[in-house]
Amino acid sequence: MKVLVIGGGAREHALCRSLSLDPDVSALYCAPGNAGIAEVAELRPVDALDGAAVAALATELGADLVVVGPEAPLVAGVGDAVRAAGIPVFGPSAQAAQLEGSKAFAKDVMAAAGVPTARSYVCTTAEEVDEALDAFGAPYVVKDDGLAAGKGVVVTEDRAAARAHALACDRVVIEEYLDGPEVSLFAITDGVTVLPLQPAQDFKRALDGDEGPNTGGMGAYSPLPWADPKLVDEVMALVLQPTVDELRRRGTPFSGLLYAGLAITSRGTRVIEFNARFGDPETQVVLARLRTPLASVLLNAARGTLDAEPPLSWRDDAAVTVVIASHNYPETPRTGDPIEGLAEVAAQDAPDAYVLHAGTRREGDAVVSAGGRVLSVTATGSDLAQAREKAYKAVSRIRLDGSQHRTDIAAKAAEGR
Repeated sequence: MKVLVIGGGAREHALCRSLSLDPDVSALYCAPGNAGIAEVAELRPVDALDGAAVAALATELGADLVVVGPEAPLVAGVGDAVRAAGIPVFGPSAQAAQLEGSKAFAKDVMAAAGVPTARSYVCTTAEEVDEALDAFGAPYVVKDDGLAAGKGVVVTEDRAAARAHALACDRVVIEEYLDGPEVSLFAITDGVTVLPLQPAQDFKRALDGDEGPNTGGMGAYSPLPWADPKLVDEVMALVLQPTVDELRRRGTPFSGLLYAGLAITSRGTRVIEFNARFGDPETQVVLARLRTPLASVLLNAARGTLDAEPPLSWRDDAAVTVVIASHNYPETPRTGDPIEGLAEVAAQDAPDAYVLHAGTRREGDAVVSAGGRVLSVTATGSDLAQAREKAYKAVSRIRLDGSQHRTDIAAKAAEGR
C-alpha cells in the first residue's frame, strides 16, 4: 500500500521508520517531514492544517492510507477532508478530536462514561478561578482548555503563578492534584474495537529530578517494570473502552489513536488527560518494541475492521529515548545551529540505537536545528539499564551548540526504584 504521513516531528519519524520496515508498504510519503524523515520517506510540501490541500496531495499520490500525526490538524478537521475524498484516514474526526482539543469536553465525556478522573471546575472569569483555587488548595493544577502543544498545564505550589496562568487563558480547567506516578497508555481503535499498546512513561520537566518548566517531553521508556501486570486490562475496562463507547453513543465515533495520560494514585488509577494522537516522545519507545507490522493495523482502524486484526506481538526488549533540545528550550529556543555526529551514531550504534529527528532541516550538506526539541535518541536493550546505556552512548556522539538533555531518563526504573 501507499501511505502518506502528515507531520514533521520525532513522532512522525518514528511512525515513518516503522512503516518503512513494513513489507506491505510499497511507497511512503511524509508531508512536510524533516531532514531525518527524508531518509525513509519521500517528502512533499503541504500546509498540514489545510484539509483541502492534504486531501489533494493524498489523491495526487494515490495514497491508500493517510496517517495524521499531530493534534492541530486533527482538531482542524484534516481527517474529515481526507475521508470526504474517499481515502482511509488514521486519525479521528474534528468532533471526536475535541477529546484533546477541549479539556472541558473530555471531562464531560468522562463523567458520562463513568471514567475515573480528577475532580475539576471549568472557569472563564477571575472570580471562578479564585473559587476553584481555594476549593482545591495546593498543589494547584491549571490547564488551558485548548491545544497548547503539551505546555498548557501548570502544576505549582505558588497560588499567584497558578492564578496568572489561569487568567492568561480564555477558559481553563482547574482540578485536584493527583498523586502517584504517571503512565501513558495508547490504544488503536476503529470506534468499536480497542487494541491497547504497551504502556510507557515520559518525563515532562526540562531538568533532571523533574525540576524546571513543563515541556513537550524530554524522554520516555517502556516497559514499566514497576507497574501492576493487570494495569493494561484495568485501563481497558475502566477507561479506554467506556470512552470509545460513549463517543460512539454521542454520534461522534473516535477512530484513530486514543492516548490516556494516567496517574496511579493512592486511590486507584485516574485519567489526567486524553490525547487524540500518538504521544511524543512515548511513541518512539512503544514503536521500538512493536513486532507486528504497523500498516495493516492502522489501515484496519481507518476502515472500521480492527476486529479482524490479531493480537499485537511485542519484543521482550526494553526501549529508552532521550530528547536533545535546543538552547533555552522551552522558553525561546534557538534554531539554525548545525548538528554533528549523526553519521557516527548510524555507523557505530545501529541498529540498537538510532536518531529520530524532531526539529531539523537540511541546509546544503548540513543538518541544522529547526525547533525546540531537535532529536530523539532511541535505543533498545535486553533491559532498561542496557537500553539506557546504549541511548546515552549515542547521545554523547551528538554535537549541537548550547543543546540540553536530561541525564536521568529511566534511571530509577532501571535501578528497580
